Amino acid sequence: MKKVFLILVLFINCIFGQSKPYVILISIDACRWDYLSRGVSPTITKLKEEGASALTFQPSFPSKTFPNHLTIISGLYPENHGIISNNFIRLTDNKKYSMGDTSSVRDNEWYTGETFWETAHRNGIITASYFWPATEVHIKYKRPDYFYEYNRNTTSKEKIEGVKKWLELPYEKRPHLISLYFDQVDTQGHNYGPDSKEVNQALTEVDTAIFDLEEMIKKTNMADSINFIILSDHGMTSVSKDRVVNIEKILDDIKCSITNTGPVVFIQTEKGKESEIYQKLKSNENHFKVYYKNEVPDYLHYSKNPNIPQIVAIADLGWELSDNRGYAHLTSSTAKLGDHGFDNHSLDMNGIFLTNGPLFKKRFCTGTIWNIDVYPLLCKIFNIQPSSDEDGKLERIGFLLNNY
Repeated sequence: MKKVFLILVLFINCIFGQSKPYVILISIDACRWDYLSRGVSPTITKLKEEGASALTFQPSFPSKTFPNHLTIISGLYPENHGIISNNFIRLTDNKKYSMGDTSSVRDNEWYTGETFWETAHRNGIITASYFWPATEVHIKYKRPDYFYEYNRNTTSKEKIEGVKKWLELPYEKRPHLISLYFDQVDTQGHNYGPDSKEVNQALTEVDTAIFDLEEMIKKTNMADSINFIILSDHGMTSVSKDRVVNIEKILDDIKCSITNTGPVVFIQTEKGKESEIYQKLKSNENHFKVYYKNEVPDYLHYSKNPNIPQIVAIADLGWELSDNRGYAHLTSSTAKLGDHGFDNHSLDMNGIFLTNGPLFKKRFCTGTIWNIDVYPLLCKIFNIQPSSDEDGKLERIGFLLNNY
């Protein structure tokens, strides 16, 4: 009798334990909303057509990599989660945050919002990540349970093998959310422009990796339990060495600090000089708009953070802003041919969003999904309480689920 009871308990634990879903969250950096129509990504396109998807996926402003990956995983606008750009200065002590600086990326003091990794940890959900930006933070409960330190030389095959090892872990150690990041579409978009054959080749490479991931999963006993969410952090648009505005030249000899060249420029100056700089730029406003920090349009959600400087200049789509040093680079023969970071409502800045798996509707397509709403979607999927300060709203995305 005791043996029968023990078997029954184990059976119940198995049934209820296995009810916790599995999600693989894949980010294809800079995969613009229309790239899947090029006929070079059959695996991703099939997943999209058979699952639930959005016509476009709107990033937050600025449409840059690190701010938007943090937004996706926290449900907060960049002004609220703290990472206001890929690179920026903390105005209180001039300390710099840079996505290429391992020390700052791992320093928890920059991150002011709660990510899903932290929410999941608090609720006993195991997570893993292969290169999702800002997953290497030093504080354990604020990062995934399993993660790899970023190495751009890692192959797609190695990433798939890493996911395989995680899925083969014993149930009590196995992650239920696995995030995966691919950067090659972004790299080629910058180097050769969004309409290049190199971008198509990069997308095909990622598509092949996702095919290999699917084939690997089919060989496990979890094929009917895995849910995919595939998205991109932003899109990409063409830029040119002939479309660059030198902000420093316009300001001439007015003393100030110009940082963050590209689609968005930060301008900081000594107290009392703000009006002079603003008026000078305003009178020369051509292919860009200049704002006092508190006048940045509300729809951009980009005025609350203390590290946003006194004056912000935002380029028109396809134009770049710079100081003298940046101008020399952006107008050289080796200048990049693609960029992002522009107004997030520009269609070229929109990315892809698709889902596929038992949790999601089949052959369903909606209009535009906002990336701030992915965090509450993940909380709904795992039936956990989201952070109280999120900007995202479940009602704008939850209808993609079968049981919503």
